[in-house]
Amino acid sequence: MRPKSLIAVLCGLFLAAACTTPGPAPAPSPTTDRDEALTAAEALGEYSSLDYCSLVDQRKVIGGGNAVKPPLASFEFCHLEFVEGANRYTVTTGPIASGQDPNNQPYDYAGNLPEGISVQQSTFNAETACTRLLTFADGIRLSIVVTSDNQDPADQANRCRIADATVGSAAGVITARTIGRLTLDQRSWGRVAPCALLDQHELDAAAGPETIPAPALSGHSCIRGKVSVALAVGADTTPGATEALGGRQVQVATSGAFCQVTTHRPMPGTPDRVEQVTLSVVGVDGAGGTGGADGAGDAGCAAAREVAVAVFPKLP
Repeated sequence: MRPKSLIAVLCGLFLAAACTTPGPAPAPSPTTDRDEALTAAEALGEYSSLDYCSLVDQRKVIGGGNAVKPPLASFEFCHLEFVEGANRYTVTTGPIASGQDPNNQPYDYAGNLPEGISVQQSTFNAETACTRLLTFADGIRLSIVVTSDNQDPADQANRCRIADATVGSAAGVITARTIGRLTLDQRSWGRVAPCALLDQHELDAAAGPETIPAPALSGHSCIRGKVSVALAVGADTTPGATEALGGRQVQVATSGAFCQVTTHRPMPGTPDRVEQVTLSVVGVDGAGGTGGADGAGDAGCAAAREVAVAVFPKLP
């Protein structure tokens, strides 16, 4: 998947997860009787330590295809790329979310599901992406999105076949109760409370003085008015142009109505992965501006830079 396409998909997933206002997550309660309807907490355990890649059985998902590289296990999603025939497919499992979404519609999934779990489909980007939503008894849902470098609508049948296979994989892991947990270093950014980063008066102008931070269910992203922050794991690719903000080297880029400032740091013992923090600020009146990669002349990027100066020094 092209980098800009991946950013668009992940931004959409983040907004779906962060822009709702969920109540407190129910505490995980071990259960042995699977005749009862499963809530998300019962099925998935502690959300902040969930290893989304443990829900993805590559043999079931890839079938006769070939993985491009090991799956990327981030804090709130799993990213798997593989090649099948002439096409390259990307499967993104996660994050979890709640609340109403008019794009979500019923879907008659043909496979077996644990008691209380249903499957929905999304009409969002339905011509170029196939989205399934594994929905638990309490309404919390796990998103599964499949895209490909062949964006022809005719390839949608293949994308949806892969999405259904991923649903079956996740359902099987949940039934077997073999979900994995993330192991985070003591100074990992995965342990940072993202809403604490946004809960400071220096951000009043950019976010809005009456706004308060609202956490996503996953525990690794937060939104406050026009400002959001997301913690993730990414591939260690050669960075583009960087600048210094808040004591760190960052990249500034526009994505639709948003200006994003991202900083990275290596993950010990994992040379091909980096931890990253991405700050996003929506442009004035929802306009991202035309400032380009450097954000020159873009009010959204000017605000994003100010946010970075206030937030990044608080990272461990």
